[in-house]
Amino acid sequence: MSQFNYIKDIARFGLENDQEKLLAVLTELIEHSKQTKKINFALQLQSILKESLRQNKTSNLIQVGSDSHFNRIDDREFNDLILEKLTSDYTFNNLVASDDVKDDLLMFVKEHQTAEVLRKYGLPIANKVLFHGPSGCGKTLASYVIAGELRKMMVVVNLGAIVSSKLGETSKNLAKIFRKAASEDCIIFIDEFDSLGKVRDYSQDHGEMKRVVNTILQLFDYLPQTSIVIAATNQKDMLDTALLRRFDVNIRFELPNEVQITNLIELTLKNGQIKLPAKTSLKTVVRAGLGLSYYSIQKTLITAIKRSIFKNIANNCIATPTIDLKVWKQLLESEKKALETY
Repeated sequence: MSQFNYIKDIARFGLENDQEKLLAVLTELIEHSKQTKKINFALQLQSILKESLRQNKTSNLIQVGSDSHFNRIDDREFNDLILEKLTSDYTFNNLVASDDVKDDLLMFVKEHQTAEVLRKYGLPIANKVLFHGPSGCGKTLASYVIAGELRKMMVVVNLGAIVSSKLGETSKNLAKIFRKAASEDCIIFIDEFDSLGKVRDYSQDHGEMKRVVNTILQLFDYLPQTSIVIAATNQKDMLDTALLRRFDVNIRFELPNEVQITNLIELTLKNGQIKLPAKTSLKTVVRAGLGLSYYSIQKTLITAIKRSIFKNIANNCIATPTIDLKVWKQLLESEKKALETY
């Protein structure tokens, strides 16, 4: 069912005041949005639904949908510093990446799954991870995979609220977040970490930046091994070297090659509702995707799928839609041109 049909059903059941059917269709729309990679929209809908249920004295930890990837958890005390507080059921099956990246992630997860064994040998548990590389190459998704595999709550830091123009306030905000993570044994995820951990330039008056980096170093040192901090950046070179050395695991994410692009296509189309032409003709499109990120390739693929569906509708065709590879290739080329302008 299309998103438009869901919206029509929501309007109808809302006007009819049919709560049971309204909740059912909202849940279906949330799942549909996740499957079509509209994660932010799905999370917003899920939050609205949970808040409504909470106001009706229903538990605010209720799960929306049996296969829901994210379950938002209310935490009012830290709402200004936290962008998201969620659980995840993403696994390695949801991640397309190089073998090196997957191996590093698997070893990190294994350390935490066998922590008791390692402690018997007096070995430390890696709990500070740096993801770096081009935008759209899976850094955020990898953090969700770690949270899902370890079944840990993840706190996504709101940098806009953390960073303050007031002297010393940024360091205090960071300390609050780390204390919260330590008390709950959860994962802290900090995207655009370079905005916090920039190189300390002692030749200029950047006292506040020095204080922030020093605070992060101290917080890292005292972070319990059961808690995890994941930092992501597109600009590793901007990070302070002392800070870089504190990370136990340092993983670089690269743009996809032909094999990884093919794997991404298969993962996106795994439900079988959309068909691809012969694999021989697909190779040309896969090559056209080289140089783009996973995000850009998947975005153009989803757009091509939509256009194929619209074409079937216009032709009154009830057969399974087949992706028009010419249209997809044009979308890939347009994406490259658009990115070149930035």
